[in-house]
Amino acid sequence: MTTLTLKPMLALCRVSNLPTVWMNVLAAALIAGAPPVSGAGPAIVLLAVALSCLYCGGMALNDLCDRQYDTLHQPFRPIPAGRISAGQAWGATALLFGTGMAALLLAPHQAGFRAGLLLLAVIWAYDYVHKAWTASVLLMALARLLVYLVVALALTGAINGLVWLAAALQALYVLALTAVARAEAHLPAGRYGWPLIPWLIALMPVLDGVMAAFWVDVRWLGAGLACAALTRFGQRYVRGD
Repeated sequence: MTTLTLKPMLALCRVSNLPTVWMNVLAAALIAGAPPVSGAGPAIVLLAVALSCLYCGGMALNDLCDRQYDTLHQPFRPIPAGRISAGQAWGATALLFGTGMAALLLAPHQAGFRAGLLLLAVIWAYDYVHKAWTASVLLMALARLLVYLVVALALTGAINGLVWLAAALQALYVLALTAVARAEAHLPAGRYGWPLIPWLIALMPVLDGVMAAFWVDVRWLGAGLACAALTRFGQRYVRGD
């Protein structure tokens, strides 16, 4: 029986990338018109927890779906490396998805929970088909887009035009990032000469920060830069790609 330790679980869940989710949540809340100073702070934290759980659950499920591929091509991943058993990974996935959806039930508006169900379905679909279906990159982009919609609906019960625009811009960024990541596998060495993908992931919060600065207050750019730095720092200890 595999003994469960913390670091393999953190690697399974790609926790170093969580600041990108937190900045998505903050930017969506700001652009939706529910800034922390308005009293929405506790609800924003709740949504950050909920969407972090859905993200980590999606990463765990991704490794479960890819375990045969990873055995041949990425044996360092926690499951093929024997650091986490498939049963433990399934347990973590169920716990994270359940916790995330339960947290959404506590949000101010139940529309956020219903959008969360759609997000959960997209995560499952992507994880199961992404190796066999090239167009699955659209599902990954849709998942990030839905983060913004879940937050806006959970906080305000509606989605304004700027939230749609911000979500679409981040989805386009994810599409570009995914295309670059998929091209990496076809390189002679199998990887880029420097950590391009981790950097592109870490820069996601900067886009959020720019949008929040432009549409809300320039000072929010600092939050985006801080989340980018935190992501890059975390990637030194837990791989995010």
